[in-house]
Amino acid sequence: MKFLAAQVSYLLQDRTARRNIGFLLKFVLLLVGVIALYSVLFHFIMQGEGQEHSWITGVYWTLTVMSTLGFGDITFGGDLGRVFSIVVLLSGIIFLLVMLPFTFIQFFYAPWLEAQNKALAPRELPPGTHGHVIIVGPDSTAQNLAQRLRQYGHDHVLLCPDAQTALALHDQGHSVAVGDHDDSQTYRKLRVEAAAMVVALDSDVRNTSVTFTVREACATVPIVAKADQEESVDILTLAGSAHVFQFTRMLGQTLARRTLGANMRSGIIGRFDELVVAETPVMRSNLAGSTLRQSGLREAVGVNVVGVWERGRFALPDPDLPLTGAMVLVLAGNLGQIEAFDRFAGVSPSKDGPVVILGGGRVGQAAAEQLYRLGLAYRMVEKKPRPGGDPDNIVTGNAADLEVLERAGIREAPSVFITTHDDDMNIYLTIYCRRLRPDIQIISRATLDRNIGVLHSAGADLVISHASLVANTVLNLLSPGKVLMLTEGLNIFRMPLPASLEGATLLGSGIRSGTGCSVVAVASDRGLEITPDPARVLGPGDELILIGTSESERRFLDRFPQAGQA
Repeated sequence: MKFLAAQVSYLLQDRTARRNIGFLLKFVLLLVGVIALYSVLFHFIMQGEGQEHSWITGVYWTLTVMSTLGFGDITFGGDLGRVFSIVVLLSGIIFLLVMLPFTFIQFFYAPWLEAQNKALAPRELPPGTHGHVIIVGPDSTAQNLAQRLRQYGHDHVLLCPDAQTALALHDQGHSVAVGDHDDSQTYRKLRVEAAAMVVALDSDVRNTSVTFTVREACATVPIVAKADQEESVDILTLAGSAHVFQFTRMLGQTLARRTLGANMRSGIIGRFDELVVAETPVMRSNLAGSTLRQSGLREAVGVNVVGVWERGRFALPDPDLPLTGAMVLVLAGNLGQIEAFDRFAGVSPSKDGPVVILGGGRVGQAAAEQLYRLGLAYRMVEKKPRPGGDPDNIVTGNAADLEVLERAGIREAPSVFITTHDDDMNIYLTIYCRRLRPDIQIISRATLDRNIGVLHSAGADLVISHASLVANTVLNLLSPGKVLMLTEGLNIFRMPLPASLEGATLLGSGIRSGTGCSVVAVASDRGLEITPDPARVLGPGDELILIGTSESERRFLDRFPQAGQA
């Protein structure tokens, strides 16, 4: 009923819609007049033939003839009546079968559809809207961010340049609005002054325009902007962006930090106060072939293994699970413990050739720069090398050509990075490299989250998604100190101790077995206890810092509702 009322309200308020309804009413009045005239003529012609019929019968006969139904129960006997019937029939075809549908569609149905579309893709948010995120950029990265915001309960709206794009996104379940990105009135209508954040994920030039325009509408709202070019960072900052990120560069650096042979075996993926969370591959380490219990890892260095990734699937660690080269351990501890783990795990003898980078775009270039800073040799395979590159480290050719890969050193490389922006090509190259070198570490980029599992199945050891990197960065800015998005669906979150757990030990709390979350630290008036003793007794005022997937977090909140309300 509310939706129907909104449509009627629009039809009555819009000037064009009111004019169209006026035309439709005039046509209906004309049609009623024609029917009335034919009914009167029917009555007099019938009297001339000696037939008596009521006035209602005249209207009935006129409608059946004009609509071409022609029941035949009432007919004229003379030629005059038959000629009149032909006139009524032909005018009925014109008025009822041609003009009425056209007029109805043109002056009522089409405006009604337009009103419906405008209601689904509005140009203005309701008064009182606040705490929402305005996303500019309708590409897959922006859509992924919108989906993650909805998953974590943040109101948001995707700004689209036209109604067609907005309706397509609305059909996919997104909250959308229509407006020009370079019109300050657009952002005022979207209640930018009450928004939690504006995120610009378009080109550098358009993001600059968006930032400057938003600043005209509101001087205080935080603006997060994406920058592809190095020189755009300063320009976007001058335009008014509070945070400017080169996500492609961040992605390349993240890929490089995960390679075997770097200064630290473990790649740090997040920090939560003094707590450090890192990922480390089991491949070519002293842990391969043993179990966590046999390794004595916690007793030796104090670090806590809080999860295991295997081909894109996250699971809580089983002390007796054999560790294989396909696994990646998630570690929690302080920085000293992570460094101690690197010395403890070590690296078994492996290939000592350069790291191979397939793709020389922004991600590949950033990965190469990071490898250079880490003191690691690399070879980049690129079809058309960019001017100014290091010719000694660039191999020109197609990455799917075996001869090109061998010139790049694929036979001796400890790791290969697959960095193209085409997920289909990344899947193809992952399968190819895995067949060539079953023992090589394959680290791949994914543009879309839906291809992460496919890349793992194809043989990638680690997959890092550009879309998730963007979403995690924005979500961490929205919830500083409360939630830390680590990697594909893996989060660290802070929760006050539920009253039902006061006096229980960590081991006896049932958190791990009942929710799938793992307690990595406990904050109290004594400070932050990283990797606490399982026998530690939980007391009033304690705060739990947990790690788990999005589903595990939901189960924790369902089981301990007091914590979710705090």
